[in-house]
Formats: sequence, C-alpha cells, structure tokens
Amino acid sequence: MSPTARTALLALAATVVLLGSLPPPSSGFSAAPAVPHCLFVRLSRSSSGSSIATTTRPSPRSPTAMMGAHSSSADPPCVASEARSLDLFSTTPLIRSAPLSDLCGPHDVYLKLDLLQPSGSFKDRGMGHLCATVRRVYDANRRREAEGRGEGGESGGGRMKVVSSSGGNAGLAATTVAKKMPGMDVSVVVPETTKPMVVEKLRTLGAEVTVHGANWNAADGLARKWVEEAKEVGEGAVYVSPYDNPLLWTGHSTVIDEMVSQLLASPSSSHLKVGAVLASVGGGGLLCGILEGIERTRFGEDPRRSDVVKGTKVVACETEGAASFAASFERNSASSKGGDGDLTMVRLDGITSVATSLGALEVTPIAVSRSLRHRERGSESGGGDGEDVLSATCTDAEAVEACARFARDHRMLVEPACGAALAPLYSERLRSRILEDLGGDGRRAIVVEVCGGSGVDVELLAGWKRKFL
Repeated sequence: MSPTARTALLALAATVVLLGSLPPPSSGFSAAPAVPHCLFVRLSRSSSGSSIATTTRPSPRSPTAMMGAHSSSADPPCVASEARSLDLFSTTPLIRSAPLSDLCGPHDVYLKLDLLQPSGSFKDRGMGHLCATVRRVYDANRRREAEGRGEGGESGGGRMKVVSSSGGNAGLAATTVAKKMPGMDVSVVVPETTKPMVVEKLRTLGAEVTVHGANWNAADGLARKWVEEAKEVGEGAVYVSPYDNPLLWTGHSTVIDEMVSQLLASPSSSHLKVGAVLASVGGGGLLCGILEGIERTRFGEDPRRSDVVKGTKVVACETEGAASFAASFERNSASSKGGDGDLTMVRLDGITSVATSLGALEVTPIAVSRSLRHRERGSESGGGDGEDVLSATCTDAEAVEACARFARDHRMLVEPACGAALAPLYSERLRSRILEDLGGDGRRAIVVEVCGGSGVDVELLAGWKRKFL
C-alpha cells in the first residue's frame, strides 16, 4: 500500500475512533467518518484487486505561496490544508544556524522554528488537524440529524468539548486551536509536575484546568474517565490524546512538507539533501509525524522532493530520565520486529528528568514500528540508501546547556524538552556520533525541529543553569 493510501486509511480509522468518544445519533451524532478536506479517496476494483486512487487540491495558504516560491517541486502535498486554511497552525521559518554549522562542518545546520507556533510548540500542527476534523464531523452529523427531523437548512453548530491530558504543551495547543473554532470548549488535565506558569496560561486562554496525579499517565487516566462518563449521559465530549492519534501524526508531518519546500525554494540550499532530522521524543507523536512526512515525500510523485529526503536519518532525542523511546527501540531493534502486534514495549517506572514535557512512561508502539520500518528500508538488505533512526539520549545538564547556548546564539528561549533535540549538536560527546553517521555522504543539511514549549522564561532558565551547569 502506498504511503498516501496508508495515510488516508489511518485518517479514516482515527475519525472512527474519535466518533466513538461522541454521543450516539440520538444526541446529535451519526457514525459517518469524513475524509480530510484535501483528500478524496476513490476505491475501485480491477482484475488485479482493489486499488486506491487519490486526488488533491492545493491549499490556498501553502508554505511556498507564503514564501513567494514558484517551483512546482517546492509546492508541498495537500496535507492538513483545512487546518492551515483556518489558521490553526502556522508555516514556521527554516533558518540556517551559523554557530551550529560551524560546529558540524562541512554540513549546514538548519533550525525549523516551531517554537513560533501560536501556542509556543509544534503541537498546533497535529491538534489543528485533529480538531478541524472532529469539528467538521460534528457539524455534518448535526446537519444530518436536522434533515432527518425535516428541519433542513441547518448549518451544524452547537457546542462541543475536547478533553486533553497534557504536560502543558498539548493542552496549550488544544486551547489555542479551540479559541479559533466557534463552539468548541476545552478541559485539560495536567500532572502535578506542570509548571505554575503553564497552568496559568491555560486558564488565561479559557481552558478548564484540573491538576491531578504525579505524572502524565495519571492525568491521562482521569481525562479518559471523564470522557467515558460524559458518553454515558450523552454529552459531546471527545478525548484528545497529546500524541497517540493518526490525525495528530498527519498534522505533525507537515513539518517535513514545509522543510522540503523551504530548502528547495532557497538558492543557497536547493542543492542540499537532508542528512538528518533531529527531534525530541516524549510520547512519540512528533516522531510518528516526521517519519510519515519523510515516507510520503520519499515515495511521492515528485522526484526532486523525493531526492531531498533520500537517505535521511532521523535522530530521536530524549533525556536520560525520560527515555521511554530509547528503551523500547533498543529492546525491539535486537529482534528486528516490525509489526505493531509483535513489539515488546518498555514502560518506565517514573520520570526523573527536568524535561517534564517528555514525561510519557511509554511511547506509542507506532513510533517504534515506524522507526524500525525506516531503518529496514535504508539497510543494504532492504535495498535502501542509508535511511536510519538513531536514538540520542542526553543528560539533563546537556539539555539545559543546549537551551542556554541556543538562547545566546539565537536569542530565543526553549525548555529542556526541546533542548534535548539541540544537545546532540551542542554536546561534543553526542555530536561526534551524529557526524560519524553522516560521514562519507558529503555536505548535507542537518535539520533540528525546534519544537518549542511554553514552560520557560528567563528566570526558569537561570534556575536550571544554577542547578545543572
């Protein structure tokens, strides 16, 4: 099955799952999933079996249109275009970092600045795509119910609530997105480790906030319980995972679409291939999206875009006290298991890192299975071009040092969870491994997904420096 077809089917499945969180038809819903705005799927059967054909239409706010680029190769595929057209997430800059490029020569280091998303983190991408889809399904079903009552002409509407569990950033993204969507309320359950400034931001944005449990998993349990209770009384509450939903992953995959378009649109980088993409891993949603975007681009119809990500390695970055992906990836890499059902997942006993935003005790199995598939595709036995997934685990001190040096070099603040993705380049200990893996490939682009995070200010950064440096 092609990557495009797989993405379409995952989106349909995710919508069905979300509809399972909504009230039954008698409460204004019917279980009829909708295909994402820009993707029309037609199933046809031939003598060779079933096939899936897809057609797309361009987004009126595509990244290259906003940058003034005209090359067809610089135009991204139509993914999450509804959320983009509603301004639920932004196209963020891709800039070359001179300080990091000097450290990583001959390679050029680029920073994808998702800390500039409206909520302060990359999570606007996935949350925007998910909430736009949920809202559209909700409105379509209300119209269908109205027509069934002979009321015709109804345009949907009505209030609905999304319930999110979060270490802070997913809740901020859900609340920021919901404010732009009429009739959508938000409840956020955060663990006790959440910084007071984040809780205050959530409440200021209009979220109903509950602080519960010693870690995210405890908070998530309460959020799920509330949604189940709401279903029992016919209320329209939808559980929104901070990382474990195919709609989130597809929204996050737009990072790769933009990255490729921006590299191709610039004369100084249009000749570069992406040697590595570095990204922090908490529950695995961003990693799933990055791998999805790379796969879609690599096996898409545009050979120029495909060539940009040919042989791209993905570096999954964590801190030592929150390295749930590293534990599961290492366990399953030894046996080369690739199917989701065959994986042996590792669950941490607790989170002991300053990077509390990475605080999932266990990553989604899809992050591991997609990583293994990317590695296998790039292996010699798989006939690949060197694609791989590397696990990079830094200390809290290295993450904080990366935050401090990034602030000095680029005059921007990020929290340690994001510092984990910068540390493999700022830390000589970790950088040598990345450069060794890129060794004989010539000059390439190294892209850091600066995922952001709202749990930081000048005082907090100063406190972390005093404690760890």
